[in-house]
Amino acid sequence: MNSHDNITECICCGTCCKKGGPAFHKADKALIEKGLIKSNNLFTIREGEPAYDNIKECIQPVASDIIKIKNKKSSRTCIFFDEIQRICLIYKKRPLECQVLQCWDTRAIEALYSKDRLTRKDLLEKNEGIWEIIKDHQEHCCYEKLAELAKNYRFQADQKSKTAILEMIRYDAHMRDLIIEKSHLAPDLLDFLFGSPLYKTIQRFHLRLQTDNNKLTLKALNLNNR
Repeated sequence: MNSHDNITECICCGTCCKKGGPAFHKADKALIEKGLIKSNNLFTIREGEPAYDNIKECIQPVASDIIKIKNKKSSRTCIFFDEIQRICLIYKKRPLECQVLQCWDTRAIEALYSKDRLTRKDLLEKNEGIWEIIKDHQEHCCYEKLAELAKNYRFQADQKSKTAILEMIRYDAHMRDLIIEKSHLAPDLLDFLFGSPLYKTIQRFHLRLQTDNNKLTLKALNLNNR
């Protein structure tokens, strides 16, 4: 994060709100449990998923779930930022990261950033039915496993790895459909419960899903480049 030398207090410019919604920490748990911030306004970066680290300024697998507020469509702007009035729509119940962030002095947010992050387990473990489904999904769609399969396919053209990746993508899609059908949950909860769909996130492993003669298949990008 870069400091702003000429700023010593918040001027409500909205710059921080346009760089992605905040992540939640255990201190924020009540905001969600009390419904002050709805679960359908959240999404999960799952354990092991490659994601941009704002402090280290690089993409790396995350050590645990990161639950964040969704962004506006085709934008990194937090959904709760009113760009016309330049105000936060949940200011009085904003998460801890928003409370401590000072763009002119980032030491507080840097100290907080990776500590005591709130996870799906913290919020959903007591709901045994949904939590068991999420655990099964996390096991079958493990990003560490996906990374190894993607490496084998891209660099060694291993067809068994390709098949396993496709099965993982199908399983991910099936579980999303199943929980909506059986639990009658709203589709906009899926990114919170299961994170981003695998058919999208495989691009981070230099893979692309495509249809070949009406058959779903996988394409490795830069297959020969290590």
